[in-house]
Amino acid sequence: MSIKDGWDRLDSETRTWLLENPGCLILPRTMSTKMIEEAAGDLESDPHGQIVLSQADHEFIREKAEAAGTIRVHPSEHQFFDTAPLPDIRTASAGRHAAAPPDEAL
Repeated sequence: MSIKDGWDRLDSETRTWLLENPGCLILPRTMSTKMIEEAAGDLESDPHGQIVLSQADHEFIREKAEAAGTIRVHPSEHQFFDTAPLPDIRTASAGRHAAAPPDEAL
């Protein structure tokens, strides 16, 4: 069974989590367990108890997220949401590396 087939069986909290995390390809174990219970056991999990989303599932969730307005990124555009800007690394006089102060790194 696909996520699309069981979408209406999922509670609003689960659907909201999926819409807020459209880039997730492997669902966390707690979310997987909850979804399997809500879908009456029709979803399969891997040996670790996690659901690996198919390409069709991933596309369905992205379409739903775009329709809900939770994402506005074109599917071909790659964006990393959990990365921080890297500091500017400068070489100190003794050959050691020193990070620039945060206000200079930007």
